[in-house]
Amino acid sequence: MRSILRPLALLVALPMLVLTACGGTDQKDVAATPQTTSEAGAFPVTIKNKYGDTVIKAAPKRIVLVGLVEQDALLALGITPVATTEWFGDKPGALFPWAKAKLGNGAVPQVLSDKDGLQFEKIAALQPDLIIGLYAGITADDYQKLTAIAPTVAQLPGAPDYGVSWQDLTRTVGKAVGKPKQADDLVNGVEDRFAKVRAEHPEFKGKTALMTSAYQGYFIYGRQDPRSRLLTDLGFSWPTDVDKAIGDKFGASISGEKVSLLDVGALIWFPEKGGLAKLKNDALLKNLAVSKQGRQIYIEENYDDPLYGAVSFVSVLSLPIVLDTLVPKLTAALDGNPATS
Repeated sequence: MRSILRPLALLVALPMLVLTACGGTDQKDVAATPQTTSEAGAFPVTIKNKYGDTVIKAAPKRIVLVGLVEQDALLALGITPVATTEWFGDKPGALFPWAKAKLGNGAVPQVLSDKDGLQFEKIAALQPDLIIGLYAGITADDYQKLTAIAPTVAQLPGAPDYGVSWQDLTRTVGKAVGKPKQADDLVNGVEDRFAKVRAEHPEFKGKTALMTSAYQGYFIYGRQDPRSRLLTDLGFSWPTDVDKAIGDKFGASISGEKVSLLDVGALIWFPEKGGLAKLKNDALLKNLAVSKQGRQIYIEENYDDPLYGAVSFVSVLSLPIVLDTLVPKLTAALDGNPATS
């Protein structure tokens, strides 16, 4: 059940990861990377989460991430976490290229796994002074155990598990590390790029679009999922009929009887590795106008493809890659010519 609720890449089985220290260093000996100066008056700060209030009295020096994408926001703010949590890709430090570029000469974070639940003993051994899990599925019991180790910023009130927006995530991380203004500036900069795309592509406005995966039938990412929000941020409309099928969940699979829900203006697929041909030959999908008119986009499972990773992370660092790469594909899908690749 846990894997079904996880984002895109966790819909397939991942090998169990073993926590290893970088360069053979034992985890308790890893030093915190020097952090840049926090903004004046930033501490103490209180951050509300779904389980209570997190009070941070001073700038944290050893930050452990139990969420899956927060490293991007931290590194964008000039801060390196002591440890990250693996999602997919098996990258050193769980850092994709856009985040690694911000690391510079900093120490590569250690990598935790939550495949079989949070690794509380390993988290405690890292001696964190702050734990962050915004893009996460922390339970009340998890939260109690984590707060016994260090102040913990869990999911925000009202946000579903793995459903926090990239804006709220970036701003919350900024508050937690004493850089709220810098975080605001980062968010505003990316939002300006979205506004530019909307202005340059009025054809997106009013069109419907969905993010989907061929998992247990046809898996649709719900309106609260960051990938779906990405589409509405580009100007697309949300197909409200989908809500009746999946509710307010992160996403859900639909049966073949409801395949007409996928007949939208633009349909973005994440085929599993080796599954593209099967998807393109699906008899039910072939009958939809979105298929006949060539308005489907395929982003195949490839951990080395910048777009695949960037559209999964939906972070302040990965979104520029998405805008540069996905927007031309959407433009081609909506050009009215089925022959366009």
